[in-house]
Amino acid sequence: MAREEWRLQLHQRANSICSYKKITLLICFLNIVVALYSLRSLYASLSIYSGSVARNIVVYRPDQIRKMEESNRIRKAYKPVELMKLVKEFEGEFSRENVVVELPRHLKQKISDEVSQRLGSLNESSKNIFHPQVMAKEREAIENWRKEKLEEVKLAVVRGTSNSTIPHEEAGMLVRALESDWDVLSEEIGLWIPIQVANEEHNDKPESTTEIEEEVLPGRPLQPECNPELHTDYDGTAVRWGLTHHKDSAADCCQACLDQAKHAKEGENKCNIWVYCPSQFGCHSPDIYQHKHRECWLKYVRCTP
Repeated sequence: MAREEWRLQLHQRANSICSYKKITLLICFLNIVVALYSLRSLYASLSIYSGSVARNIVVYRPDQIRKMEESNRIRKAYKPVELMKLVKEFEGEFSRENVVVELPRHLKQKISDEVSQRLGSLNESSKNIFHPQVMAKEREAIENWRKEKLEEVKLAVVRGTSNSTIPHEEAGMLVRALESDWDVLSEEIGLWIPIQVANEEHNDKPESTTEIEEEVLPGRPLQPECNPELHTDYDGTAVRWGLTHHKDSAADCCQACLDQAKHAKEGENKCNIWVYCPSQFGCHSPDIYQHKHRECWLKYVRCTP
């Protein structure tokens, strides 16, 4: 009896082991199938990409290749080699000319002192001269000093001897600075003279036209007691603000001033100055309020004996 039970257990263990092996083999088989499918998909995509690249490649015929080689040879043969060399040489010369000479600090100070001394002697002799004339004289004096100093330094360079004011080794640098780099040197030493602008008025009107001496104001004529003065304004106390007081003409504004002075009560300021703006672009005013078109200001100014 015991022997039969033992055989039964062995048979069950053998069946379980066989089932484990079958499951393992099945899983391995599925993995192999998936791997083969992935490799096939990757190979198909690579073949499609290589085919598209191959279709984009242009294959030239032998006669086309010969024509391209011939065109390259002609282009190289007609290439302006000498002209390109000359252009490079000119560019090098221009770059050397555009380099600003940097003078030593003590030499700049010496030039600044000489310029200040020349301007100081000029200012003493031109105290009563009008300001634009002073600027013109200053420019003339500085230009004369520059020419004199340039001739002096050039002479020292030609002779090859040291100068009393400028050493010989610095003379060449100073010639370059005074001749071509004078504007830069003027800024470095702090020299600046305003440029005089000459405003010339051109009379382009025909000879037959006459000048209009007085500006014609719109509206009816002014009364004699209005005493009009063009382009003037007065300070004073405002009897009626023009911001809210508009009239159609200067005569109406004057009449408003006369009426206010006539009907003013005792102790009130009486209008003795009227200001009217006939321009649509506005008028100048000495106070903080800008006179606008058709504004009529009535003012009172205390008369001093």
